[in-house]
Amino acid sequence: MRDITFHSRALNREMQYRVFLPEKVGAGKLPVVYLLHGGGGSYRDWSNYSYVAEFAADGLLLVMPQGDNSYFTNAVQPPQDRYEDYIISDLAADIESRFPARTDRDGRAIVGVSMGGIAAVRLALVHPERFAFAGAISPAIDVPRRRFSWRRLEQSRRFEKLFGPDDSETRRNNDPFFLAPRSDPKTLPYFYLVCGKQESLNAPNREFADLLKKSGIAHEFYAVSGGHEWPRWDDDLYRLFPALRKHLQLDTVRNTTESRPIAPGV
Repeated sequence: MRDITFHSRALNREMQYRVFLPEKVGAGKLPVVYLLHGGGGSYRDWSNYSYVAEFAADGLLLVMPQGDNSYFTNAVQPPQDRYEDYIISDLAADIESRFPARTDRDGRAIVGVSMGGIAAVRLALVHPERFAFAGAISPAIDVPRRRFSWRRLEQSRRFEKLFGPDDSETRRNNDPFFLAPRSDPKTLPYFYLVCGKQESLNAPNREFADLLKKSGIAHEFYAVSGGHEWPRWDDDLYRLFPALRKHLQLDTVRNTTESRPIAPGV
């Protein structure tokens, strides 16, 4: 495990990320998996709340960037909060300069939980040339569709700053429901979606999975028992990573479903 601080040109400030590498790195370069945290979280969440580190042993470079509460997008206000550019350009360049990271599409995947889940989907839709696989665990998939509400004034104002006003072009360009049917399925990565049956996000995730099906976009979707919480998300990883390895066309998938540990907590 390594923690890195580097200067992001897009954000014009120092940013942090955490990396897990295999204990032994050979001469070849490693496939890169970007792991995006949820709202109110940090780059430490994946290591604090899950056993994701064990998947680095499969020959993967796991990258966990700090995303604040940005939804990993270029905000409308303030315009200097260019988190999408930071992830796609600055972070990728820094990773590739420090580590033996693959730079081809088939060597990259992006996965996120909650806020990071919708971000993983959207970034894969907007930058399909960058990723072969996009995984979304309990993604807040409907956030850009949530209309301004006086009852949720603080949240509405925050979303308006991030995505723009209702029905604006910037709002539409942040909405996976708008982007997916307008994308060429042949150019897109494979999408892996999972959501808890007890989550309020279950209905919009089912709706989005139906939209992917109607649009001819390759994907799989699972509704599993549980809520919006890290213990369940950690369990989801043991199904997601075999699918990830398959669609990155890596070597034989090991059995990760037996004798797995209990999530560590903080």
